[in-house]
Amino acid sequence: MEDTNNKENMVPFTERQEALVETSWEAFKKNISHYSVLFYTFILEKSPEVKDMFFFLKDCDGVPHNNLKLEAQAEKLFEMTRDTAFQLRATGEIDVTDATFQYLGSVHVHRGVTDHHFVVVKEALLKTIKEAVGDKWSEEMSNAWEVAYDKLAIAIKKEMSES
Repeated sequence: MEDTNNKENMVPFTERQEALVETSWEAFKKNISHYSVLFYTFILEKSPEVKDMFFFLKDCDGVPHNNLKLEAQAEKLFEMTRDTAFQLRATGEIDVTDATFQYLGSVHVHRGVTDHHFVVVKEALLKTIKEAVGDKWSEEMSNAWEVAYDKLAIAIKKEMSES
């Protein structure tokens, strides 16, 4: 059986893709408070049942504004996706031995995260970045974020299966 995770079988993450992720990340960072609320609003519109999975949403009606915990969590996810893009460009893979992935895997298992949730988060991430960059949004930018997020999700799912 062929190893589909082998570096030689992967399409390399390009310098252009990395630049697209970085510039759109910068647009997101300019108004983290607004885009964080938008991100979680998109998630809850698609899957309202996941509200209790987020400790900072449990006791709230809707998505709270000016919530530092919410902003920190959104920023962490977008930053990890951006960092994944950097790693893919630099080495063609991401480092999954880090304790952060082990922790994320166990937290996701504990909260009952499923493949469906990863899809919802990906859609919300893409919609949020699209809002952040406005008319600079392109299929190429979407693809760059999708590749990075998918690799990050694979790493987290791998740790989930080992938890």
